[in-house]
Amino acid sequence: MTTSYDCADADQRAAGLEHAQRAIREHKCVVLPTDTVYGIAADAFSPQAVTLLLAAKGRGRTMPPPVLIPRLNALDGLATDVPAEARRLAEAFWPGGLTLILHAQPSLDWDLGETKGTVALRLPADDVAQDLLTLTGPLAVSSANRTGQPAAQSAAGAEAQLAESVEVYLEGGHRPVDGSEAEPSTIVDATALPLRVVRQGAISLERLREVVPGVLGAGEAEPAMNETPDSGPATPDETPDSGPATSDETSRN
Repeated sequence: MTTSYDCADADQRAAGLEHAQRAIREHKCVVLPTDTVYGIAADAFSPQAVTLLLAAKGRGRTMPPPVLIPRLNALDGLATDVPAEARRLAEAFWPGGLTLILHAQPSLDWDLGETKGTVALRLPADDVAQDLLTLTGPLAVSSANRTGQPAAQSAAGAEAQLAESVEVYLEGGHRPVDGSEAEPSTIVDATALPLRVVRQGAISLERLREVVPGVLGAGEAEPAMNETPDSGPATPDETPDSGPATSDETSRN
């Protein structure tokens, strides 16, 4: 049975987080706020849960969801061969609207879809999201909407689209909190050097270059080794669906 909790109320927030943790453990989906838009989340290490997440959105395995993490040091547990430049971006912009595509740790037992051996990671700057991630560990999270529809900016908006496919809705008010329009995270491909933006979003190219001057912008020339269509990593399913150069969130996320 679907239940919604108002996280502005301390008691409901505690009950909602407990219910959401239980739902994740039972391989079900939940909706939570992030600093960009609302996301639909599932256990990243449960193929069954990830399949339910993609089905709820009406997506296939070719659009794998990114993974939200609770703290920066989770980066090395989920990714390998992390370039120093990517680490500098993470240290500068996490928590926040930056998603990094990295080589996934080969020993991890998960199935996020057709990722080509990569994983898209983000640490969100949202208290409710961080509280849930602390309880559950890494979550596969995509924007809380049906494919082709606007990304939800409230739990109520998400429920109008996703209905009973989600066990728990955590309502945290409008996202972004300043009331602005939905803006996706910026996605940076860090599987090869130089780093390159594959979707411009909340973090501008100028800000990225203040930390790593050699970051390539979306559409700029790439190294010859990346020119063939099959050589790049899978672009994550990130927030929102309407963002350029990708299929969906991550905001999420």
